[in-house]
Amino acid sequence: MIGENAQMPSLPALRSRNYRLFFAGQLVSLTGTWMQQIAMVWLAYRLTDSAAMLGLVGFASQIPILLFSTVAGVWNDRVDRRRLLIWTQTAALTQALLLTTLTFFGAIQAEWLVALAFVLGCINAIDLPARQAFVAQLVTNKTDLANAIGLNSFLMNGTRFVGPALAGLLVATWGEAFCFLLNALSYGAVLLALRAIRVAPKADKPTDESAWLSLKSGLHYAHTHAAIRRALWLVAGFGLFVTPYMILMPLFAREIFAGAADTYGFLVASAGAGSLCAALWLALRAGRTATTTQGLETLVARAALCGGVALGGFALTPGLVWAYPLLMLLGFCVVLTVAGSNTLISISVADTYRGRVMAIFSTAFLGIAPLGSLVVGVIAETVGVRSTLLGCALLTLLLSARHAWLLRQAHQ
Repeated sequence: MIGENAQMPSLPALRSRNYRLFFAGQLVSLTGTWMQQIAMVWLAYRLTDSAAMLGLVGFASQIPILLFSTVAGVWNDRVDRRRLLIWTQTAALTQALLLTTLTFFGAIQAEWLVALAFVLGCINAIDLPARQAFVAQLVTNKTDLANAIGLNSFLMNGTRFVGPALAGLLVATWGEAFCFLLNALSYGAVLLALRAIRVAPKADKPTDESAWLSLKSGLHYAHTHAAIRRALWLVAGFGLFVTPYMILMPLFAREIFAGAADTYGFLVASAGAGSLCAALWLALRAGRTATTTQGLETLVARAALCGGVALGGFALTPGLVWAYPLLMLLGFCVVLTVAGSNTLISISVADTYRGRVMAIFSTAFLGIAPLGSLVVGVIAETVGVRSTLLGCALLTLLLSARHAWLLRQAHQ
C-alpha cells in the first residue's frame, strides 16, 4: 500500500488515499462504460443498417450534455459532490440493467436504444462536471492536481483501449446483452470507492445569488480569461469536427474493410491505444514538471494540427494496414489536445468557479459532439463516409491554424 507521504515523483497524486480509491473504482467502471458504448453502437447498426441511426444514437447520448451540463455546473458548486456522484452512478447502473433486460429478452428496438442513450446522457450531464471538479478535493497536496488530471485522462483512454477490444470479442461471442450486464456490474466498484472516500462534507451553500446570475457569472469568468477561452473554443471545435469520426467506425469496419464486430472493436481500440500513450505521457509530464503549463499550450496547438492531418489520412486510407496506425496517431493527438486543454483550464480556474467552468468544458467537448455526430451521420448517408471525414479534416486544420495564430498573438 502506498503511504500518504511516500515518494512517487512521477505519479504524486497516488499518494492521496482518497484519489487512489477513486482511481481504482473508475478503472473498473469506465472499462464497462466503453464496453456498453461500443455494444450500443454496433447493436444500432445491426438493427437498422443505417449511418443516420448511428448519428442519432450518438446525438441522443450527448445532446443532454449540451442542454443541461452548464446549468448542472451551478448546482455542482453548491452541493456535496460525493453524494451527488453516488446518486448519478446509481442511476447509470439502473439504466444499464434496463438495457441488459430489454436486449436479453429480444425486446430492444432502435427507438429504445435512442431513448436509453438520451437517459444516460442526462445522467452524464450532471455526473461529468461533478466528477472532474471532485478530483480537486481528493488530492492531499494541491500541487498534485495536474498529475491527478493527467491520471484521469489515462484512466479514460486506458479503458478506451481495453473496453472496445473486449466488447468486439464479447459481442461476436456472447452478444450485446453480455456487455451491458458487465457494465451494470462495474458500477459496483465505483459506488464502493465513493462510499469509502473520506472528505470533509461540502454542505449546500446558502447564497442570495440566483441560479441564473450564478450561471452568468461563470460564463463571464470563462470568457474574460483569455487562456481558458482559447482552450474552450479549441475543444468545442474538436467536439464538432473530430470526435464524430467514431460514429462512422461500424461503416468502415463492415462496408469499407469487409469486417465484423471484432474489426470494429480493434479499430476503436487502435484509437484507444494512441489515446492511452498520450494520456500516460501527460500524466508523467505533470508529475515531473515543476511548472506544469510550461510549453503545454504550444504542445496542444501542435497536436491539434497533427490531429487534422491524421483524420484526413484515415479518411483516405486504402486498408486496415494503414487504418490502425493512423487511428493510433489520431487518438494520440485528440487526447493531447483535449486533456492538455483540460489541464490548462483546471490549473487556471479559481475554486469558486471550478464546478461551473468544468461544466462549460464538458459542454464544449461532449455537448457539442452530438451536433457533429448527427450532421456527420446524415451527410455520410448522402455523400459517403470518406468524403464526409475528409471535409471534417479540412475544417479541423482551419480551426487548429486559427488557434495557433491566437496563441502566437497572445505571447507576443
